[in-house]
Amino acid sequence: MTFQQTGTIESLARKIGIMGGTFDPIHFGHLVTAEAALASFDLEQVIFVPSGKPPHKKDYPVTEAEARYLMTIMAVATNARFRVSRMEIDRPGYSYAIDTVKGFRELFGPQTELYFITGADAILEILTWKNVEKLLGLCHFIAATRPGFDLHALDQVLDKLPALKGRLHFLEVPALAISSSDIRKRVAEGRPIKYLLPETVEHYIYKTGLYQDRKQNEEER
Repeated sequence: MTFQQTGTIESLARKIGIMGGTFDPIHFGHLVTAEAALASFDLEQVIFVPSGKPPHKKDYPVTEAEARYLMTIMAVATNARFRVSRMEIDRPGYSYAIDTVKGFRELFGPQTELYFITGADAILEILTWKNVEKLLGLCHFIAATRPGFDLHALDQVLDKLPALKGRLHFLEVPALAISSSDIRKRVAEGRPIKYLLPETVEHYIYKTGLYQDRKQNEEER
């Protein structure tokens, strides 16, 4: 398993955040959420895990993994408590949370608490995740919400999956109106993306021509 980031990963760290995502591209919304999780839950580090082959995006084009990985490396380079893992990129087949969390559990051991960071919208779909009950036994969940999010929207999920109640934590983050799909659309339409994502990532996108000729039928991505 490879981590590309300055510093070393402490095997005896008390709390580790895991932030999976397509990161196509990574933007300030991802970084703000990770930083807020560090502070709010006393995490020692957050590990970003770019997905290799996301099962929930089978019908949509996804930028090749190495480009997404490089953009993630660039985005976190100045934060000593952020890491990037190739775990899902190097693993064949679809990228499932259960396999990723198992990998980190084996790496860090039973003494470390793992916190899987995701959006509250993703938690609404958690019943469709692979081996979700086993997953609950391996990690906590941090559900990032925007101000004003109705927590009652999760009632039905919690009723069907009661074990989630003791493992789910909420994190309100600033209402940043930033999305990867909007950034891709802006690039394709020749509109600016400055201040939506790190400058290094912006330069990489323009230098490599990412998203510039992509059809923008991607609202669901």
